[in-house]
Amino acid sequence: MTRNKQTIEVVTVSQERRRRWSAEEKAALVRETYEPGMSVSLVARKHGVGASQLFNWRKLEREGALTAVTAGESVVPASELAAARAQIAQLQRMLGKKTMEAEILKEAVEFAREKKWIARSPLLDKDGQ
Repeated sequence: MTRNKQTIEVVTVSQERRRRWSAEEKAALVRETYEPGMSVSLVARKHGVGASQLFNWRKLEREGALTAVTAGESVVPASELAAARAQIAQLQRMLGKKTMEAEILKEAVEFAREKKWIARSPLLDKDGQ
């Protein structure tokens, strides 16, 4: 007579706190999903992470969001970035206008000197500076 032994596994559900993953840990998990023979679901089960969360981290990595955090750079809102870019463009236009004005004035001084409309000043050298 043989006795059949049955193994029963008891799974208890406990309230776990939300885990915090560092940027390095996230990047390592994402890299692991790209290894041969690995899948997102397999890596997620192996490390106890939701597959959807891992897919989200992969998306963030493609966009460069994970590397910006690891580089220690501060993150600014998109509205501030857009405002800063607009201000930079405005300042570049103003600089271009001022540079053009300076070139025009230099040409005018040279032309006036050739016509002897402007007397040479002892304070200015030959280059007009």
